Amino acid sequence: MNDSPSSQQMRVSDNEFIRKALILIGLVVFVLVLWQLANVLLLAFGAILVALVLHALGDALTRYLRVPPRFSLAVASILVFALFIGLAWLFGSNIRAQMNSVAEQLPIALDAFGRKLGIGPISESLSELLSHIPSSGIAQRIAGIGGVLIGGVTDAVLVVISGVYIAAAPRLYVKGFVQLFPISQHERIASALDACGQALRLWLAAQLMSMAAVGILSTFAFWLIGLPSPHALGLILGLMDFIPFLGPVLGALPAVLISFTLGSDTVVWTLIAVVIVQQIEGNLILPMVQRKMVSIPPALAMFGIVIGGVVFGTLGLMLGFPLLVVCFVLVKKLYVREVLGEPTSVPGESKEEAAHASPPPPA
Repeated sequence: MNDSPSSQQMRVSDNEFIRKALILIGLVVFVLVLWQLANVLLLAFGAILVALVLHALGDALTRYLRVPPRFSLAVASILVFALFIGLAWLFGSNIRAQMNSVAEQLPIALDAFGRKLGIGPISESLSELLSHIPSSGIAQRIAGIGGVLIGGVTDAVLVVISGVYIAAAPRLYVKGFVQLFPISQHERIASALDACGQALRLWLAAQLMSMAAVGILSTFAFWLIGLPSPHALGLILGLMDFIPFLGPVLGALPAVLISFTLGSDTVVWTLIAVVIVQQIEGNLILPMVQRKMVSIPPALAMFGIVIGGVVFGTLGLMLGFPLLVVCFVLVKKLYVREVLGEPTSVPGESKEEAAHASPPPPA
């Protein structure tokens, strides 16, 4: 007996409903899996940043020193490794001793800061608080901290090794990612990835130069003021400058706290030095190194960094801005320009590329 047209229509409707329901369930499962793998994906993004640094250095060696392209990555990796080994050999013992000195000075600095505020020695309050915690609990916390440190070192090694592999054959990974999309979208996705890579390369170059300048200027300023362990304090401030906006504030805290142990005049001079270094960075260094860099509104950048820290923790705080750079480029290129049809500049593109890619003006 043949089905009636109405029953066939109902069957088609049921099949369509089941298909849509399965697609929705698949998307939900996919999002949940991505959420569970968030830390792994962040480490992969860190490896991409390492690969960009090595690739940019290799390109510079090929362009300026005529190193053959097939050897440029190996030479770049050896140079970076040698640089770290050389710095560790020259300043390792000095920096380690100064870091230990900073760690010893911080409780004294906290007490001095507490007295200035009229709340008494802070370290004693912390000691009293810790005394109420069972010794087994303290042991567990110490073991937890040790586990975190070991995990951090392991993650760093994984990121560096993966970055070298990605830098050795970047097109292989780009092609594999592009093939996840329909063939009709391959060119758009590949172009967007190229723009993201160029924008991140420009940002990294500018950020590394800025960090080096801040570290050197801070070390010199702290040495002039007479702060103990100026090299360690300058290194902390330079490294923390990797995090825009929040990093300089967090990096300056150890120097400011230690200055409280040396008197009010030292506190004032330390604050002045930190402000002057940040003004030099913001008004002199960054304008020189960021002429072609990503220009993101400061409020948007601040929210991006905070959201990265809230959602992904410390790693998200460190990588929040470069992740925002990628999102910014993708939104401007794929949505504003290609979906809405609005002419807009995309960070990382040359003027010729932007003119060729932008939609023609309305007649």
